[in-house]
Amino acid sequence: MKTANMLLDKDFAIGSIDRRIYGSFIEHLGRAVYGGIYEPGHPTADAQGFRRDVIRMVQKLGVPVVRYPGGNFMSGFNWEDSIGPAASRPARLDLAWFTTETNEVGLHEFVEWAKQANTEVMYAVNLGTRGVDAARSVVEYANHPSGTYLSDLRVKNGAKEPFGIKLWCLGNEMDGAWQIGHKTAYEYGRVANEAAKVMKWVDPTIELVACGSSSREMPTYGAWEYQMLDECYDEIDYVSLHRYYGNRDGNTPAYLARGMEMDMFIREVVAICDAVGAKKRSKKKLGLSFDEWNVWYHSNQQDKEVLKLDKWNRALPLLEDIYNFEDALLVGSMLITFLRNADRVKVACLAQLVNVIAPIMTRNGGGVWAQTIYWPLMQASAYGRGTALRPIVQSPVYDCADIDAVPYLDATATLADDGSVTLFAVNRDMGEDIRLTADLRAFGDLMVAEHSVLHHDDVNAVNTEAAPDTISPAQGDLGTLEGGKLAITIPRLSWNVIRLVPKA
Repeated sequence: MKTANMLLDKDFAIGSIDRRIYGSFIEHLGRAVYGGIYEPGHPTADAQGFRRDVIRMVQKLGVPVVRYPGGNFMSGFNWEDSIGPAASRPARLDLAWFTTETNEVGLHEFVEWAKQANTEVMYAVNLGTRGVDAARSVVEYANHPSGTYLSDLRVKNGAKEPFGIKLWCLGNEMDGAWQIGHKTAYEYGRVANEAAKVMKWVDPTIELVACGSSSREMPTYGAWEYQMLDECYDEIDYVSLHRYYGNRDGNTPAYLARGMEMDMFIREVVAICDAVGAKKRSKKKLGLSFDEWNVWYHSNQQDKEVLKLDKWNRALPLLEDIYNFEDALLVGSMLITFLRNADRVKVACLAQLVNVIAPIMTRNGGGVWAQTIYWPLMQASAYGRGTALRPIVQSPVYDCADIDAVPYLDATATLADDGSVTLFAVNRDMGEDIRLTADLRAFGDLMVAEHSVLHHDDVNAVNTEAAPDTISPAQGDLGTLEGGKLAITIPRLSWNVIRLVPKA
C-alpha cells in the first residue's frame, strides 16, 4: 500500500467558493430539451410537459445555475422566436446541429422549469447572426419591470414579474470557424464591449461573461484572450473557458492526469487577464467562467451515423455519451481543480445536464437514471461549500505521455461556516490503495462523520436504466482520528468524500 501525507490549516485559504461552480448547461441540442426535460405525454409530465422525474434528479444534483439556450445553437438563434403563444412560434433550421428547432420550449417555459428545478438561468445572447440591439432587447424583455414595449410584451405573454436573470453570456465560442458569425478577436471584442455596455445600461445588476478560447489547442489561444480583453475588459465580469477530454487510446493513467492540464489552462488564462488589467491600470480582477467542461468522445462516431440517416429532424439523439467509471474519476479531479482555483473560477457549467453529454439520462416514454459522472458533481455541490483550502500534499507520483510527476493522490479540502471540513480525493493508482495521514490539528476536536467512496473494479463499467446503481457511492473506511491526525485508506481508483464535523 502506498502512503501519502496532508497538512491542512485554516490559514491555508484559497478563497470563498462560489456556489455557481457546480452549474450545468441545457442547449437546444439533441434530446436535452425535447425528450429530456420536456416530454408531454410522459407518465410523469406536468401540465406544461416537463418531466417531473427529471426535475427530481436535477434537484438532487443541486445545480445552482443552468446555462441556456446554447452553445453553438445560440449563434443562429432569434430570441423572439421563443416567446408568445407556442402554437404560433416559427420552426427554424438549426445550422449548428443540422436539426429543426420548433421553439415549443422557449424563454418563459425554461424560466418556469428552472424555478421548479431549484436553479437559476444563465442566459446567452446571440453575437453571431445578431448583435448589440438584440442583446439589449432581450435584457429589457427579461428584466425590466414594465412600462416599455418589451417589458409590457413579457407581461402580456404571462409573466407580470421580471425574470431577474443575473448572469449572461456574450455569445459562444466566437473564435471557432465552426461558429455562425465567427469573428476575429478584435471584431468580437468590439461587439462584446458594445453589447455589454448597453445591457448594463438596461440592468446595472447583471454580470457578463465574454468568450475566451474554445479550447487550449486553438491556434489563436492566448492572443485571442489578450486582444478581445483589450477591447472589452472594463465592461465584463468573467472570461469563459471550455474544455472536453477523452480516452480514445485507452490509456487510463494519462487520462486521469488531465486535471493537471486543466489547472495549467486556468493559470494561463488568469495570467492573460491580469496582464490586460495591468496594462489598463485597472483595479478590477476578472473571474473565470468555465462554462463548458466534461468528458466527450464516446458518441462521436454515433453522431456521424445519426446525421447521415436523419438530418434536419427534430430532437435527434446526438452527443449521447454513455459514461463509464473512469470518466467519473476524471470528473472528480476536474471538480477538485475548480476548488483549487476558487479564487478566480467563479462559474462552471458541466456540459450538459440531460441526455446530451450529461449526468442524467432518460428514455423517451421510460425511465431516468444517473450516469457515473452524476455522483462526483452531486457530492461536490452538497459539501464543497464555504472556503476552499490549499492542503500541502505529499504523494507518490508517476509520469505519463505528456505530463510528468502526476500525484497518485489528487486531493483538496473545504471549510464550511459550521467548522466542518471536507476532504475530496481521487486515487489515480490502478493497483494500490493509499494510506493517507492528514494533520487536522488546526481545526479543533473533529470526528469523521462520513467517508463516501465511488469505486468499481472495471474502469469501463456503466450505469443503465436496467442497472442504475452499478456505480454509486458506498460507505468507506472511517479510519482513525487521534490527536488531530487522521489516518484513512483511499481505495485504488476511487473518488472519495471524507466529511469531518466538530464534536458536540
